[in-house]
Amino acid sequence: MSLEKEKESSGEIVDIKVLKQLYSFIKPYKAQFYFLVFLTIAMAILAPTRPYLIQIAIDEHVTIGDRGGLLKIVYILVGLMFLQAIVQWAHTYYSGWIGQVIIKDIRVRLYQHLLKLRLKFFDNTPIGRLVTRNISDIETLADVFSEGLAAIVGDLLQLVTILAVMFYIDWKLTLVSLSTLPLMIISTYVFKEKIKVTFNDVRNAVSNLNSFLQEHITGMNIVQIFNREQREYDKFKSINKEHAAAHIRSVMYYSIYFPVAEIIQAIGIGLVVWYGAVGVLGMELQIGVLISFIMYLQLFFRPIRMIADRFNTLQMGVVSSSRIFKLLDSKDNIANEGNHKPEKIKGHIQLQNVWFAYVDEEYVLKNINFEVPPGQTLALVGATGAGKSSIINLISRFYEINKGNILIDDTDIREFELGTLRKHIGVVMQDVFLFSNTIYYNITLGNPTITREQVLDAAEMVGARKFIERLPGGLDYNVMERGATLSVGQRQLISFVRAMVYNPEIIILDEATSSVDTETEELIQDSIEKMMRGRTSIVIAHRLSTIQKADKIIVMNKGEIVETGTHESLLELGGFYTQLHQMQLKTMAI
Repeated sequence: MSLEKEKESSGEIVDIKVLKQLYSFIKPYKAQFYFLVFLTIAMAILAPTRPYLIQIAIDEHVTIGDRGGLLKIVYILVGLMFLQAIVQWAHTYYSGWIGQVIIKDIRVRLYQHLLKLRLKFFDNTPIGRLVTRNISDIETLADVFSEGLAAIVGDLLQLVTILAVMFYIDWKLTLVSLSTLPLMIISTYVFKEKIKVTFNDVRNAVSNLNSFLQEHITGMNIVQIFNREQREYDKFKSINKEHAAAHIRSVMYYSIYFPVAEIIQAIGIGLVVWYGAVGVLGMELQIGVLISFIMYLQLFFRPIRMIADRFNTLQMGVVSSSRIFKLLDSKDNIANEGNHKPEKIKGHIQLQNVWFAYVDEEYVLKNINFEVPPGQTLALVGATGAGKSSIINLISRFYEINKGNILIDDTDIREFELGTLRKHIGVVMQDVFLFSNTIYYNITLGNPTITREQVLDAAEMVGARKFIERLPGGLDYNVMERGATLSVGQRQLISFVRAMVYNPEIIILDEATSSVDTETEELIQDSIEKMMRGRTSIVIAHRLSTIQKADKIIVMNKGEIVETGTHESLLELGGFYTQLHQMQLKTMAI
């Protein structure tokens, strides 16, 4: 599968819809949020007080030799510095705290949403991209609160406060001080636009890296079997090079912008010193005012230098938020509006005029009709792509049908509460997935209502108990990732136990023995017969020898039912089933 690069717009700095959605996550922490707002305002008010106090100390106390008055100002300055330190600490802590608790809630909400999405969504979306949404993009949101939104508001308030004080003290000197401001604004704007593009490139590169790594590490056996190591290595180098190049571009813009900003600030201070010195020498300006203005300028230009970076942090947060909320707003989840919750079912299955397509109207199932009475076994056979697996996916509502009805005990499956429906259906897939955990966890999947005794009883029933008890630790044996420490047959037996521990009335086997050798198949065939006994069963068969005892066999071809009957009656027809049977006999003879 080729890796498609993710291309997404950088978005606007302020997106009202996104901010509203973000605020919905802030609501539970309104008290802490408003306290953070108060701290932000306090920091903005405290910022210009130190230069103002220094101005008073010089002009009203130092110049006249008033040591007592100067000492009072020193005490006030020391107290002010402690107060600013406390406010700064509280602001940093609470902005970070709010960011973390909010992304914790968003991450939980996002994962909860992913659990409810249709399998069709995962068929069309790279897993690495979903990992990026749940990890990297959400982490970016934390920066919005710790370094973005709160910091920008604080910087803007500080700028307004400093300007107000400067105009109050000396409007002429203020205008001279601001003479270089247009240059700073232009350079900041250019930097913001350039860094915005590189930040977006970095985010896209991260997403592409995640997708590539997840896909190719998972499929490493295929890469090695087909000797594709060098080619995949070259592709990874190319993607990684793009990621590094995007970061280097951002470093280059930073390396240019900050020296330019320093030069502009130095020019502004130089103009203030020149103009102020002339005023001091002409007895039109006090020396304390000149010194305070130099300090004001430093305080004024510092947030301007940082504000471009903060705006880009905010913007990337908005971009990440848009991606996350777009995923949260997706309507690909299966509607769970049914309220039918029977404790037990008979297992009577009916498919009536069922049509289904994975994409638009490219139907893979066409007008499917059949019935499985309670306790009977139906086998589905046919070539690859005939539509067999699609049928069992529809019965469990992993996908939604396009037309027609599927009934269980004369009730449409859409009227069942989804969890209840699936509780009554045990599914054993061809590809057994095991988590990196104990056998007990892989059977119960963390369900606390299932006891170890129930697990052992189910294992006994399907013939898996002996091999489980021989493993070190028994049920507590860790199977490692994807069950790497177990054989194919052992993994298949665990999947049988997993299906049977819920004691379902309907059992579905999707080519459950196709991945094992003939000897292993014979060993687990007895387990399959025990599982099917007394239950409604649907079996997709790879080997026709395993379904000869089925009550009914349906032969499928290109999404349609072409033959129906028992093993013997279908052989008498001399049609599709007979051809399949003869082909397998030839294969066995070879």
